[in-house]
Amino acid sequence: MEWRDEGIVIGLKRHGETSAIIETLTRAHGRHLGLVRGGRGARFQGLLQPGNSLGLVWRARLDEHLGAYAVEPLTLRAGRFIASGLALAGVTYLGALLRLLPERDPHEALHEALEIVADHLDMADVAPALLARFEMQVLAECGFRLDLESCAASGARDDLIYVSPKSGRAVSAAAGAPWRDRLLALPAFLRADKDSGAAPDRGEIADAFRLTGFFLERNLFGARGLPMPDSRRAFLAAAMK
Repeated sequence: MEWRDEGIVIGLKRHGETSAIIETLTRAHGRHLGLVRGGRGARFQGLLQPGNSLGLVWRARLDEHLGAYAVEPLTLRAGRFIASGLALAGVTYLGALLRLLPERDPHEALHEALEIVADHLDMADVAPALLARFEMQVLAECGFRLDLESCAASGARDDLIYVSPKSGRAVSAAAGAPWRDRLLALPAFLRADKDSGAAPDRGEIADAFRLTGFFLERNLFGARGLPMPDSRRAFLAAAMK
């Protein structure tokens, strides 16, 4: 068995005395692990780091085997991340988030979105908004898409400022007023048709992560008996500085 693909490293662990196992989100083969022989040597030290994009050749005798990777550099971002607490927390969290996906299940759109997030992960003015949108995309890919197009109560498409925690649907200001204490705030930048291109303020970022965090904890992490990752809290703390 052999295939070629592009992948972004999301995890790394030692294997034996000299080798390493890398976990990647590939464009066409989903979240996929593979052995890199000699991966703990100096040649690979800066290459096999989370956040880097690699060209991959995977080989195995049978499809269900771990297999081995031959790797080549494409976009190396890890060196930039070392100087950024925001980026280091973010890339760790992205790995935890993407491990919610079934192994080897293709998610090409997520791979493309991950490249954009990774390219900007050390940029404090844009990284938080990109990561909040990415969380929404992961929810959608896992079958829990938030419906933010129209009001769950009235069908209106304007003035949508809440989300129902029960249904995951948007609610307008008028329809949600009697229950506003029970609803989640919907920052405008999470709605594609309302994105002005301006960076959201800290309050909007906090609202966005409160919204996505509720559904991630209930439907994905909690459903698997997992706590919300500490790296997510570390990313938010760095983003709010």
